[in-house]
Amino acid sequence: MYYGARADAGVFHGNLDLMPSRLRVILLAAVLAGFAAGADGKYAVDWKSLQPEIFQHYADLIRMDTSNPPGNESKAAEYLKAIFDREGIPAQIYAMDPGRGNVVARLEGNGRKKPLLVMGHLDVVGVQREKWTVDPFAALRKDGYVYGRGSIDDKDKVTSALMTVLLLKRMKVPLDRDVIFLGEAGEEGKSAAGIGFMVSKHWDEIACEYAITEGGMATARNGRVRTIEIATTEKVPRGIRLVAHGQAGHGSRPRLDNPVVHLAAAVAKIAANQPPMRLNDTTRTYFERLATISTPEEADRYNHLSDPARRPAIEAWFAQHELTHYSILRTSVAPTIIQGGFRSNVIPSEAEATIDIRALPDEDMPKFYAWLKELIHDPAVEIVPRGEGRPAGQPSRIDNEMFHSFEATQREMFPEAITLPAMLTGATDNAQLRAKGVEAYGFGPIVDEKDAAGGGGAHGDDERLLETSLYREVEFLWRSVVRVVASGN
Repeated sequence: MYYGARADAGVFHGNLDLMPSRLRVILLAAVLAGFAAGADGKYAVDWKSLQPEIFQHYADLIRMDTSNPPGNESKAAEYLKAIFDREGIPAQIYAMDPGRGNVVARLEGNGRKKPLLVMGHLDVVGVQREKWTVDPFAALRKDGYVYGRGSIDDKDKVTSALMTVLLLKRMKVPLDRDVIFLGEAGEEGKSAAGIGFMVSKHWDEIACEYAITEGGMATARNGRVRTIEIATTEKVPRGIRLVAHGQAGHGSRPRLDNPVVHLAAAVAKIAANQPPMRLNDTTRTYFERLATISTPEEADRYNHLSDPARRPAIEAWFAQHELTHYSILRTSVAPTIIQGGFRSNVIPSEAEATIDIRALPDEDMPKFYAWLKELIHDPAVEIVPRGEGRPAGQPSRIDNEMFHSFEATQREMFPEAITLPAMLTGATDNAQLRAKGVEAYGFGPIVDEKDAAGGGGAHGDDERLLETSLYREVEFLWRSVVRVVASGN
């Protein structure tokens, strides 16, 4: 995923840009010297020679159809366990249901620090084969890309975590903390067979201080990496159903209590009245940092989000041009399914809409539902929550050694980029870990802005990843992990 210049070996955590230029040069030279003598200097890796092995594991995993449903993650778990067994790394498979295996491997440290967990999910979403131009489970190399379901979500992260653990073992890195690998089942669903099972039944096997998995990404513009987004929090899925009730009747006699009409009015009100904007620590820092590398016009918007006079125009721009930014500023509400009626000449007694709600981590949902009820203002329309789903948790910190390690790796590998703490609009298995008090982070591959706009991403048809991005993603995780696990750092 990423890679940049040098870092802050825990010595300085201030803002270099605020210092006089000469002092910045002196300090940066000292920091660089410190890093040359640090973990990365001790444990240099010949990345080019590792590319065939990295690709082989990646391709083997993609070629296993672990579409969820039904999952069949055990075949991937068994593949990974066999690798760990050959390398002399203790590993075990845990399964709540037959065929839904989770594999855990552990490298033991000296116990001076609490464990670190690297993980990736083994299942993938299903495919519509007729809409793909290639075999979705062939791991085909084409025009510099690797095509396949799971190429971005999430078998690249599984491969990165696997190679990180293998390298720590092969290079005999002395560890101040245990390093745990988890390949989990069931992420592309309700995760009961995966992280939910491991947290509730086998927590001692994966208990950790830090965790790293999917959720972030690196963005490039015209081939140059600009931002390294490390997910420190994520929105919480809290969907509802709107159910409109009325009296059934003949379609030739219009009724004032027609549920279809009442439902349509409720959906229109929701679509026209998104919840108000709220910044949190993650998004505030995200926009502040993003402004420093943006065009003057973009920076002007990012720097004036808290200005009440400017906010409506900025939000209107985001709603049309920057959908991710529009979403992370609020608890979002999106109608996704409408159902009602069964014949053209029958007024039904019920009509229903599914509403996808992605709540900010600290949203008070009872109050939010009350706000929705007042907004709809129709006793014929019932709000039915669809269940809690993933838990909410505190955002992970950006002032600890793990986040500073991400920043250091970015400066080593992408000196002209910037590290951004990010709030993911989707959901990951980090949610269950944050709810347990783990400082959990999401990283991901390099994606060019034009590629992101053109399809082929996670869950899309012709899902694909630049092969060079795969290798840099592995390297990024290795560099970030070795800093916080190797003894003497």
